[in-house]
Amino acid sequence: MKYTKVIPCLSMDNPIDEAIFYNDSGADSIAFFDSGCKKEDIDKNISLIRKITSIIDVPLIVCGGVRSIEDIKKLLYAGASKICMKTAPLNDINIVREAADKFGSDRIIVTIDLSTCNNPTEYASKLKAAGAGELLIIDNNKISNYTEIVCQIRNQVALPVISSSYSTNPGEIAQLVKDTTCDSISLYNLNKHDIMDIKQEFKNNGISVNIFESAIPFSEFKLNSDGLIPVIAQHYKTGEVLMLAYMNEESYNMTIKTGKMTYYSRSRQELWTKGLTSGHLQFVKSLTIDCDKDTILAKVSQIGAACHTGSPTCFFTDLAKKEYNDLNPLKMFNEVYDVISSRKNTPKQGSYTNYLMDKGLDKILKKIGEEATEIIIAAKNPDSEDIKYEISDFLYHLMVLMVEKDITWNDILKELADRR
Repeated sequence: MKYTKVIPCLSMDNPIDEAIFYNDSGADSIAFFDSGCKKEDIDKNISLIRKITSIIDVPLIVCGGVRSIEDIKKLLYAGASKICMKTAPLNDINIVREAADKFGSDRIIVTIDLSTCNNPTEYASKLKAAGAGELLIIDNNKISNYTEIVCQIRNQVALPVISSSYSTNPGEIAQLVKDTTCDSISLYNLNKHDIMDIKQEFKNNGISVNIFESAIPFSEFKLNSDGLIPVIAQHYKTGEVLMLAYMNEESYNMTIKTGKMTYYSRSRQELWTKGLTSGHLQFVKSLTIDCDKDTILAKVSQIGAACHTGSPTCFFTDLAKKEYNDLNPLKMFNEVYDVISSRKNTPKQGSYTNYLMDKGLDKILKKIGEEATEIIIAAKNPDSEDIKYEISDFLYHLMVLMVEKDITWNDILKELADRR
């Protein structure tokens, strides 16, 4: 189903916190826009972009400072889903053609600034011919016929269009979307405005948006004697069970509407949005009902602690336990990676990891080469069990390199998922 995408732009003051907030509060994509980016700033931003893409689930659009194909390559490899250019195509439109050929039109957005472009429709046509996949139309609030020109570009050029708005008023934003019939809306200066609020306004104005919709009406749920249904909250990434609470129809509908877990308090006899006072909110990722339709499983993004005691989970008191192997490959990789990362941030005397990092990149690469050779030698011996030890050594040294280069396992998983 086609829907209008809502794309908040990060401020450069606190982009990490804003990225987490917008990712959880309903953004379809997020834009990293460094308007003052200079040539030397591209490399400085790479680390920040990697951090942002490692903590969000939605696509990241990177704008600002793109001057060459090499810049585009660096940003895409850092995790950006799309690149937006403004000045570079004005200087040489061939950069659009080359970028589209190399990375695909669907990853190339070009900005048209109506406050400086004399013939935007003609320019848009040239950009389409060069291979641009999408257009961002801005005006910096300087022209009165913005909507008219956007509609003209959209109708005559037939490329997906992103309109831009500096308003924080959901009604004004919805009206702009209706007037321009844009495919996406880029929002500036939001100051952490809840995206679900904006989307609900879109819905009220008949604009199709990506929001939660219940596949089964609440009337079909099997409720307990109090007219409630139990809800198990589980962390959407780790799988950790966080808490158990209850919902009535009103709290269920509020959860669907806001995207925040809202329960019914049996003791207080009232609705409560988890974390509304403490800040430890739970943002919905998915809601699933069991086969008897009498229990809901909510996969959530948990901000802070789930338990009122301050524990990450309410389930921390053992009643009975048997020893078992609960090794999880990704969990183990992340734990080892975190130890290596902590050594980099807080060096420890006598640490082999710190020895490698102190010696520098060449030493790390030398050890990776040596361990790769050891794997080959071990693999040639059909009776040898040494290969598992050599692979372990190789993976450890590989993770030292990953930490040194600021690459996480999430980066690797995303790359593998893209290839899949």
